[in-house]
Amino acid sequence: MRKTLALSAFLITFLAFGSVPRAHAVSKEIIQLQTQVQQLQDQLQHLQDSQNQQLSVMQHVIQAIADNVNRMGSTMTTLQNQLQSQNDAGGGKIEQLSTQMQGINDSVDELRSRIDKMTAQLQAIQSQLQNVNAQQQQGQPGQQPGDNSQPGQPGPNQNQQPATPQQTQPQAPPVKQLYQGAMADYQSAHYDLAANEFGDVLRYYPQDDLAGNAQFYLGEIAYRQGKYPDAIKNYETVLQNFPGSAKAPAAQLRKGEAELATHQREEGIRDLRALIARYPQTPEAAQARSRLNGLGVRTTASKPSAYRE
Repeated sequence: MRKTLALSAFLITFLAFGSVPRAHAVSKEIIQLQTQVQQLQDQLQHLQDSQNQQLSVMQHVIQAIADNVNRMGSTMTTLQNQLQSQNDAGGGKIEQLSTQMQGINDSVDELRSRIDKMTAQLQAIQSQLQNVNAQQQQGQPGQQPGDNSQPGQPGPNQNQQPATPQQTQPQAPPVKQLYQGAMADYQSAHYDLAANEFGDVLRYYPQDDLAGNAQFYLGEIAYRQGKYPDAIKNYETVLQNFPGSAKAPAAQLRKGEAELATHQREEGIRDLRALIARYPQTPEAAQARSRLNGLGVRTTASKPSAYRE
């Protein structure tokens, strides 16, 4: 019996002291791992600071370019108004120059669209960096916040499935990003794709200022594809739902032209005259006057004679 007790005591002592070196080795590995993680976090923070500085400089440059483009647009508008005031005296030459200036305005709008797209991309990058920084502050990679378990040991939330991107409800892109993508596809003659994107602008942002523009370009796509009835409907929607849109005069003009193209002479003349009456100082009104003169009709409807019994 005594031999058995002595042997048991010896085995317990051996196991107790024999496990110390291994426990010490595991603790040392944990410390090394924590040190490496901290070094990675420091490097990531340094990279984030550097990228934030570069993005800030790029934003200032883009803002300066945008300001210059806005000044160009204001100058072009002033020149158009001056030309319009001289339209009656200048005749066809003024009309031709006004058309050329409208083309320049379209180029300025395209440049604005590209600048807005660059700004949206910068904002997306900054948002991603902020998300990474937030995840870094919540805890070390591979551990849930408040999880104090050591590597290799199950944590309290180990059996909980993390949320996957498929489980979250998709959100619509920002309105400017949607509109800019649609404009880029429209300029590249990818009309079906552009129509879907302009439709998304109307679907997700029906009250935004760009919604009227999107509706107008749906009409332009239909017009270029020879679908004049669809074009007329889209132009009419601009006039009814977005009367204050910057594209309203162009929608009135294009509606009249589409009606003339489908042999709806009276309707086309009526819309061109309505354009002149509603927006008399616009380049579109000057084009409407020229179109009516080419048709050999008056730019304003003649007043009915007084009825006599």
